[in-house]
Amino acid sequence: MSAVSWLNSEAFTAFGQHVIWSDMIGNSVGLAALALGWRRSIWTWPAQFLSGVILVAAYASAHLSGGVGKQLLVIGVAVWGWRQWGRGRQQAQDGSIAVRFASWKERGALVAAAAAGTLVVGSLFAAFPSLSWSPWADAYIFVGTLVAMVAQARGLVEFWFAWLLVDLVGVPLAFNSGLAFSGLVYVIYLALVLWGMRDWWLRSRAAAPALEGAPA
Repeated sequence: MSAVSWLNSEAFTAFGQHVIWSDMIGNSVGLAALALGWRRSIWTWPAQFLSGVILVAAYASAHLSGGVGKQLLVIGVAVWGWRQWGRGRQQAQDGSIAVRFASWKERGALVAAAAAGTLVVGSLFAAFPSLSWSPWADAYIFVGTLVAMVAQARGLVEFWFAWLLVDLVGVPLAFNSGLAFSGLVYVIYLALVLWGMRDWWLRSRAAAPALEGAPA
């Protein structure tokens, strides 16, 4: 049995839901990555990279091209985010990554990119039904995840708001796609997102004077 076949084999069944290894392992690593992001640890990026590699197999098994594409983007953005945080361009006094609220211009750019990206990707999935059985929800998660990770790499508190909006669609889509563990992890993500949002919010307010003049 190949590694991919094993990853897509059933790990166990619970409450009528079949959980596959790739779904369980990839999302567990992803959960750890989110927790590391909340702690502003640079290890969040290699964890996200590993999670993306494993979840490619899970989404491919569920025939969710948007999910596969999302994970490929996760892998690419994780490498970029790792470099961004490693450079310490916005380093806090305690040696961790400093965080801040986005400017209105940055917020507008993130919202515009999310809207335009969802429209383009959703139209592509709708035009080719074989790519995804749920084109618009799949496109929304695909683009929303990318926007959230870019905001995270820049140390923006809005990163958490973006993840929150992704979760609201990700939970039902995961369960309906037969990826029960993904659905469960999305629920846990929601709790971590709310906790992390509060922590980054408070830290950004405390560090605001020190961040004046920091590069956007």
